[in-house]
Amino acid sequence: MKWAVLMGSPDISGGSYVIFEHCIRAKKRGEDVTIITEEKISMERLNWHPEAKMLNWNTYDGAKNDIFDICIATWWRTVYEISRISAGTYAYFVQSIESRFYEEIERPLKQLVESTYRMPLHIITEATWIRNYLKENCDKDAFLVKNGVRKDIYSLEGPCIAPRDPNRLRVLVEGPIDVEFKNVPKTIELCRQSKADEIWLLTSSPVASYPGVDRVFSRVPIFETSHIYRSCDVIIKLSYVEGMFGPPLEMFHCGGTSITYNVTGHDEYIVPNYNGLVAERDNESQVVEFINLLKNNNTKLKELKKNAIDTAAHWSDWDNASMEFTRAVYDIVQSRPSINQNELKKSHEFYFDWYVIAENYKNSNSLIHNKNAYLEKAKRYLRVKHPKLHKKLRDIKFKWIVKQKSR
Repeated sequence: MKWAVLMGSPDISGGSYVIFEHCIRAKKRGEDVTIITEEKISMERLNWHPEAKMLNWNTYDGAKNDIFDICIATWWRTVYEISRISAGTYAYFVQSIESRFYEEIERPLKQLVESTYRMPLHIITEATWIRNYLKENCDKDAFLVKNGVRKDIYSLEGPCIAPRDPNRLRVLVEGPIDVEFKNVPKTIELCRQSKADEIWLLTSSPVASYPGVDRVFSRVPIFETSHIYRSCDVIIKLSYVEGMFGPPLEMFHCGGTSITYNVTGHDEYIVPNYNGLVAERDNESQVVEFINLLKNNNTKLKELKKNAIDTAAHWSDWDNASMEFTRAVYDIVQSRPSINQNELKKSHEFYFDWYVIAENYKNSNSLIHNKNAYLEKAKRYLRVKHPKLHKKLRDIKFKWIVKQKSR
């Protein structure tokens, strides 16, 4: 079966990782999988997940004469591009409710994103809470396929950066430093207020150091991330928005435990006070108390780790998860009503036209909007036409962020 899978970016992220794990395994089982992006992708950008290089890669323009059995959007913006691809039917792999990524001040954009869940598309999702949300708010029945874990990578046995020390508490913060809803700078600040002996940072941001952090691991290939997990006792992940986040579960497989907020999706595998500790959103004092508890009470730390290992043992691997995903795809193609390309295009145009009207009204006197639009165009031009300069400017941006935090 011919799949077209639309991606916004192949760069290192949890969302890209999940897409690759499904697609790589589908291709190994004989499916004809093509990843389609707006711009041509350099294979160097896939070094963080080398297996993704085995997939077919194309652009919208390059695939305009191809016909697929199914076309799958994987990000809200790709939903508005999906009718550019000819396919027998169309689907949407929903990894989060992405309208939550945007502030209320961007209300028209939030509504445009929310509208993607009302499009005439079959939906596959990774989390129970998302399936429930789509049913309750959009009257959509979604296929539920929970993410797997690379048990060949994330395991108790294997290399580590530094052995755990029963007399010291080493905490790991994970995530990009410049994405507001990932809340990484605040997480590091809270760790610094605690009795943690060492703070490590695993990040997709291109930084070599960060104020208050003992060791920084930047843009690490997936095959080496377990070395970092096995070295740390607990992962501190205080995101505000998640679909079904993977790092705490990967930490469980490597013998550690977690401290998180009660973010959407945490309850897929985290049981408070059993295999991890869960704080109310923005209850910062509780987070510090939890870290101090694990520092002062080694018995409690061991108990959480033991139960986390048991949770990991009962979790599915990626081979099984990918098989479920493929079964959902076949069900959509063979048993569900096909989605018409022209009808889909009309839906896109309807929602997008209303978005443009709302944005024009909101920004009729907004210099900020005009500056942001120009900046986005400039960034895309540099990324496509001058990738080396784009990378250099991006590195300068992150150095500036780190410098500001050092003050």
